[in-house]
Amino acid sequence: MASNIKGPGIYLAQFASDEAPFDSWQSITRWAGGLGFKGVQIPSWDARIFDLRRAAESKTYCDEVAGIARENGVEITELGTHLQGQLVAVHPAYDEAFDGFAPEAVRRNPQARQAWAVEQMLLSARASRHLGLKSTVSFPGALAWPYLYPWPQRPAGLIEAALDELAKRWRPVFDAFDEADCNVCFELHPGEDLFDGTTFEMFLQRVDDHPRCCINYDPSHFLLQQLDYLEFIDIYHTRIKALHIKDAEFRPTGRQGVYSGYQPWIDRAGRFRSLGDGQIDFGAIFSKMAQYGYDSWAVLEWECCLKHPETGAAEGAAFIRDHIIRVTEKAFDDFAGGEKDPAQLRRMLGLAPVAP
Repeated sequence: MASNIKGPGIYLAQFASDEAPFDSWQSITRWAGGLGFKGVQIPSWDARIFDLRRAAESKTYCDEVAGIARENGVEITELGTHLQGQLVAVHPAYDEAFDGFAPEAVRRNPQARQAWAVEQMLLSARASRHLGLKSTVSFPGALAWPYLYPWPQRPAGLIEAALDELAKRWRPVFDAFDEADCNVCFELHPGEDLFDGTTFEMFLQRVDDHPRCCINYDPSHFLLQQLDYLEFIDIYHTRIKALHIKDAEFRPTGRQGVYSGYQPWIDRAGRFRSLGDGQIDFGAIFSKMAQYGYDSWAVLEWECCLKHPETGAAEGAAFIRDHIIRVTEKAFDDFAGGEKDPAQLRRMLGLAPVAP
């Protein structure tokens, strides 16, 4: 069995801002370390705290960034590339909405925006190599999402064509990450073409089971879909290379269910919550991940419709720390055992002694 889960870590995407202590790499890592976090996941698009292009081009810069983190008591867990990954594939219906994720120079130009996104992913592979990271967490993007619910009936082959194109766009990115000895871990998420196990399998088949096509496991999205998030681990544990620890609750009413009636987060039947305030069985999740030998980071992704983020972060560090299981190296009943004796084993089974 592999070593213990690492953590607690925290994704800085929801915290980076123009206000101290969240406005620089030095101050935000000091803040995270002061709360008891041992790792930080970097939003690679946020120039206030990280320069992705410079990291791809300069090992010295990466050493400096990692050194500042270590001085403040934290390691870099992964690069987050959600926004860039999202723009690898965008259905035209979402062009204007997703333009905000891209720099001004490529907005209102879907082809230029996609080329920029792919370049960003290739830069993140090189930066991950310079930082010595084993995974990036990302989104796959979406071409088929507007056709999720089949009304009117979808034309035969529509989803297959979308996934064929998605695979074509991601394969060279996977190859670049393979050269960097790093995994691409998709967060399976509504709004993406890969949002559950079935869609992930359909895509994985199209990239020929590429070894760098992996999963960032986040149970909150599965609870809100009413998917069995524990069995998911049993099925896909060999592909789970990153963890987002985020809580959620699902309380359907006579007025709304999974789709939540277009309501704001606070009024939805399904809501994200701070750790410990929702319905997810994290004890079972950490047990399963320990059982299967997961040995990477457990990272808090804070998203809550009620609690203040700084409170959620402070509570989340302790929550994750208390759930990490120190894996045993021996069986609990070893005290009652004895030396292996082949002759004894045969006697106990009523078998004749082995002839000399």
